Amino acid sequence: MDQPRPARPTINFIDEYCAAYRNLFSDVRSFEAFKHLHIGMISELKRKTLPAIAEIVGLPLSQSLHHFLSKSPWSAKQLRSQRLEYTFQKLKGRKIFVIIDETRDKKKGKSTDYVSRQYLGKLGKIDNGIVAVTAWGLIDNMTFPLTFEIYKPKPRLHPGDVYRSKPEIAANMVRQIKQMGFEIELVLADSLYGESETTFLGCLEELHLNFIVAIRSNHGVWLPHGQKVRHNRWRKFDRVFSDTAKEIRYVREIVFGKKRYRRYWEITTAPETLPPNSTWYVMTEIGDLSYKDVDNLYACRNWVEYALNQSKNELGWSDFRLLHYSDIERWWEIVSSAYFLVSLFTLPGTEQQGFTSGNEGERVIELLTEHPQWDRGKGWKNILNNLRLVSLPFICFNLILPWLNIFPIPQLSLGFPRLITLMNFLSHPFQDATLSVDYHFSSA
Repeated sequence: MDQPRPARPTINFIDEYCAAYRNLFSDVRSFEAFKHLHIGMISELKRKTLPAIAEIVGLPLSQSLHHFLSKSPWSAKQLRSQRLEYTFQKLKGRKIFVIIDETRDKKKGKSTDYVSRQYLGKLGKIDNGIVAVTAWGLIDNMTFPLTFEIYKPKPRLHPGDVYRSKPEIAANMVRQIKQMGFEIELVLADSLYGESETTFLGCLEELHLNFIVAIRSNHGVWLPHGQKVRHNRWRKFDRVFSDTAKEIRYVREIVFGKKRYRRYWEITTAPETLPPNSTWYVMTEIGDLSYKDVDNLYACRNWVEYALNQSKNELGWSDFRLLHYSDIERWWEIVSSAYFLVSLFTLPGTEQQGFTSGNEGERVIELLTEHPQWDRGKGWKNILNNLRLVSLPFICFNLILPWLNIFPIPQLSLGFPRLITLMNFLSHPFQDATLSVDYHFSSA
């Protein structure tokens, strides 16, 4: 019996990362499409359309990529399960913050599954769009995707669908993350979830999870007869930003009746005037919480905005041209996988694993960093910038190859592969991933 041909190589750090998922794809062409989409998503393409991705990876047509998303026999849920298993392995038991938020995108017409007129935060108004509830992990100012689920508006439910509110979806996702074995130090969410007393907050209390959530200014609490609401005095503290810059802010505790484990806080930049744009309210359930830490911990929720912006602006979360949610889910899961690919270069314990050892490899890496556009920052976007630089020779060769087939120029035909070989000294820290995964949670 003939052995299936090996997948064609692309870029070393892409090939090494994607190899850990090879078991999910029954045929080599699907696995190659999987790799090609990762290249396209981390590339500098402004719009991650399938024809544009096909061009930069050297495909004559984009049909194979579309077939991969719509008809190829692989499961987005299995890909997510395996990605989360590897995330769990890489964290090595370290505790994480879990941040819940929605991502909303404007979409025209009603042909796309679950598109409906609803509130779109990006636009600040009700419009036609699609919404997904997302859960992100945060550790040491490093974000990584956990899971997501589409929100299905009641008017757009399909036969067999069951309507679930966004807090219900979020509660279910937190349960799944907890069941997977992740050590959750803190859950952060906005007021949509902070005002969901029985559904979302009830889930967090059931799982014994600490949380900080936003609440509305008119948030109310039932009090026994004779108990009153009181406001403690304002306390000044330093709001410390991720770049170590500081800003003076003020916080006071709002006590409903007797002091309890669940606490309520008002935070502002100006206690005399309480400007609406810089005054907010949060609710916490954390033992031994200092007033100095309330806002600094809750501010970690802002990292989800960073993560969602990078997913959309850099990786193409919203660039799909697909109608069925089963296909859209595949697209979103590959975006999540591409995000995780970059995150792995900066997760604790993997920072120095991205380079091939040996004298030649070390020298090549030294020369890579001499590129005038090499980004010496340590953040997710800095890493993405450098991965794009390393990918550029492969992409440029694919773009110029049709001309070389017409006008053979040996210097270019030999020089580009040599340059690509040098770029391949950059390895991915995922190369040591266990390929035979011992699942301890359901892929459902």
